[in-house]
Amino acid sequence: MYAMQYEISLPSDYDMAIIRHRVATKGPMLDGFPGLALKAYLIRERGVAGSPINQYAPFYLWASIEGMSRFLWGGGGFRGILDSFGRPAVEHWTGVALRRGPARHTTPRSATRIVETIPADVDPAGVVERELRDLKRHAEVDGVHSVAIAIDPKGWQLVRFTLWQHAVRHASGACYEVLHVSSPHLDEIPDTPLAT
Repeated sequence: MYAMQYEISLPSDYDMAIIRHRVATKGPMLDGFPGLALKAYLIRERGVAGSPINQYAPFYLWASIEGMSRFLWGGGGFRGILDSFGRPAVEHWTGVALRRGPARHTTPRSATRIVETIPADVDPAGVVERELRDLKRHAEVDGVHSVAIAIDPKGWQLVRFTLWQHAVRHASGACYEVLHVSSPHLDEIPDTPLAT
């Protein structure tokens, strides 16, 4: 499993209805994309849920590196982002764990992303062990659709991405509204066994 996200920050007076229309018309095109476990079409809207900015920030979980490669440079859809917004930096993380929550059969309405930098003097194995121990508690919270944990070993950052059944406001980390979810191959990624 690989996690990926790019953030496109937009002007403060940008009409976010443009992004909503874009997702409504183009989002379903990836509902069957090979290798894509999940794409959450996310926005942050200035003044909503404490967001200081307008932003389009889709988050992806890939079941295969081939699917991610095809999307980014093999004619699989990223060209539309390049044509509309230029080339954003694409953050990506190696997947550590995925766990579905009690709301896994619902359509998510919001998402949160928490990023933790692992200090140079801290063993990343200990951080991962802690996250795996805490995964059960995170995933069993009422309203959780799913939780993914991943690490960027270049910058040594751990990310915890959670999809929620309901709107989440003022949580720690970044809060997003979910406009659409494509999850053609999510079932190919098994839940991570819980640490005891």
